[in-house]
Amino acid sequence: MRATQVDDRGNSTVDFALVAPLLIAVALVVLQVALALHVRSTLTAAAGEGARVAAMAGANSVLGEQRASEVLQGNVAASVITEVRVEQVREAGLLLSQVTIKARLPLLGLLGPAVLEVHGRAIQEHV
Repeated sequence: MRATQVDDRGNSTVDFALVAPLLIAVALVVLQVALALHVRSTLTAAAGEGARVAAMAGANSVLGEQRASEVLQGNVAASVITEVRVEQVREAGLLLSQVTIKARLPLLGLLGPAVLEVHGRAIQEHV
């Protein structure tokens, strides 16, 4: 009896066609997560910086809002901002300056939260 030989030609093309969409999907998910983390990190830094400026002795909430906007200027996160709010809050007996930034997350797909809200707080200095 003679063994028949199996012809493997063309298998790699089929394998690539089956695996490539999965690899592309994984790459897009990684890109989405990286972009969302970058935007969140940038917004958090801007909110913290704005709160520190607003909390300085002799400063006001307008200066804090301007500083937060300056930090975001020229960044990817600047295009997704929907609101920047500075307010004085009292927590545990301390007067705090709080900067709240709301933004839309730039999504590649429909998964994940669409809105991101970050807060930055600093203890208010006294004159």
